[in-house]
Amino acid sequence: MSYIEIRGVAHYYEWITKSERTAASTKPVMVFIHGWAGSGRYWESTAQKLVEQFDCLLYDMRGFGRSRLPSPSVPSVTDLGYELESYAEDLALLLDALGLERVFLNAHSTGSSVAVFFLNLYPERVERAILTCSGIFEYDEKAFNAFYKFGGYVVSFRPSWLAKIPFVNRLFMARFLHRSLPDVVSRAFLEDFLMADYEAAIGTVYTAVSKKATEVMPQEFARLTVPTLIISGQYDQIIPAEMGRQAAALSDKVEQIVMPETSHFPMLEDPEAYLRHVREFLKLPNSSATLA
Repeated sequence: MSYIEIRGVAHYYEWITKSERTAASTKPVMVFIHGWAGSGRYWESTAQKLVEQFDCLLYDMRGFGRSRLPSPSVPSVTDLGYELESYAEDLALLLDALGLERVFLNAHSTGSSVAVFFLNLYPERVERAILTCSGIFEYDEKAFNAFYKFGGYVVSFRPSWLAKIPFVNRLFMARFLHRSLPDVVSRAFLEDFLMADYEAAIGTVYTAVSKKATEVMPQEFARLTVPTLIISGQYDQIIPAEMGRQAAALSDKVEQIVMPETSHFPMLEDPEAYLRHVREFLKLPNSSATLA
């Protein structure tokens, strides 16, 4: 297990590679960004399939997974806040600390919004980007307030014994999926949700789904200069494919693919099709190709 301190928080990270990652490695690096209340764990199977072409870097964002916030709280960390731009700045500092100048990005859900900010703040640092389940929302005050109320309740009520209830992991994941996942995978999602820091979890709820986000995110998508692929799930209820289509229409640098028979985790629900789309976008002729 590897940790590196970024702005007062020990960030968990790990390399998934074909051979040990060293400073002499000439392979390009693909960085994976997880979504809300998750961790880099659910990207592991995708990264394993790309090690022929990339050294893959997984990390847990501040306050999620294994990147725990200091306890008791430290003002310098609390003052960072939970704006998505702040998480993009965390990533830049992480890459600096690891000596990585230019990378590929593969981000999911809320992590995709973080990635969009990163792409516009540091376009020179990204070769190409894949945004899995991303898009733009329209502001609906009544719906957003209901979402905050429900989200606050869900984040507040997270007893550790919940993970011990049989099949609760399947119920927890049902809204996110069109195809079921192996029990061990869905249980890992529940564990990550239960261990997420309260302030980070509730803070990102308010920044990712907000009036400000509905105003800013279209502008951010329109500014993109890095070639970007949005991969949407046909039955995604969290970020419907239509939201991805609207985002892609804002820039000629962005294209979208909708994966049939999948929902909010297309890379896990249909990994073969997902990887095929990724390889085509990255111009990798086949699964054993190396990146030119």
